[in-house]
Amino acid sequence: MKISEISVRTIITKSNLPAADFVINPYVGCSHACRYCYARFMKRFTGHEEAWGSFVDAKVNAIDLIPESGDRYREKSIFMSSVTDPYLPQERAYGLTRRILEKLVFLEPRLGIQTKSDLIVRDIDILRQFTNCEAGLTITTLDDSVRKEVERGASSVSKRLSALKALHDAGIRTYAFIGPIMPGLTDWKAIIEETRSFTDFYMLENLNMAGGVRQSMMQWISAQQPDLVTEYEHIYGRCNDYWDGVEAEIRDYCSKQEIDGRIFFHHGRKA
Repeated sequence: MKISEISVRTIITKSNLPAADFVINPYVGCSHACRYCYARFMKRFTGHEEAWGSFVDAKVNAIDLIPESGDRYREKSIFMSSVTDPYLPQERAYGLTRRILEKLVFLEPRLGIQTKSDLIVRDIDILRQFTNCEAGLTITTLDDSVRKEVERGASSVSKRLSALKALHDAGIRTYAFIGPIMPGLTDWKAIIEETRSFTDFYMLENLNMAGGVRQSMMQWISAQQPDLVTEYEHIYGRCNDYWDGVEAEIRDYCSKQEIDGRIFFHHGRKA
């Protein structure tokens, strides 16, 4: 893992996400090295030759770029983070996310924060100071042997579940991000049932195989999950309505179970 320190010109940027006005990414790159990571497209903007997942740049001047006061971000939604994880293992040494949060409290935004790390519980004391805060843990599987293969640098499943419960018990509004849903590998119903006593709502996203994700995932599936190769080739072939059916099933299930499930599917018929 190559770790570097960089200075940047801005840290709070306009968001392209549908549910956020602004985003903050304290780091460039990500050491989780998830096989399905859509953010790998960011590599071409970084100047790195290393493979995505093998480098992290810490934006060491990030805190200096956040104003001490002002109304610009009051009641605006700020999301951490869109193309990295705010709680990478490197956060233990740099503490960028914690110091950013400490300054954001006084700007009174609507905060959304999402991670694959139980390190988030370290900052419960700060998260509780926000008037409006939603904290989420990404959970793609309950099988830690699969997690070790597809999210090898991220926290274990059990640690994520414990972190989600700790956030909820602290009075923070919580959500589980079930995504990407990997056909044959992600049991979204089981994840909901496992977490619903300490989760306020769910966000669900399907596996998007665009860009370099297809090669990364198919190489692993061919080697480790060969029984799924034919299914994946069918699902991600031309004019397939597989995800339409999954979405309909999720909507029906959530409606009957009175669960707040928010679907963020990509419905392109060709990956």
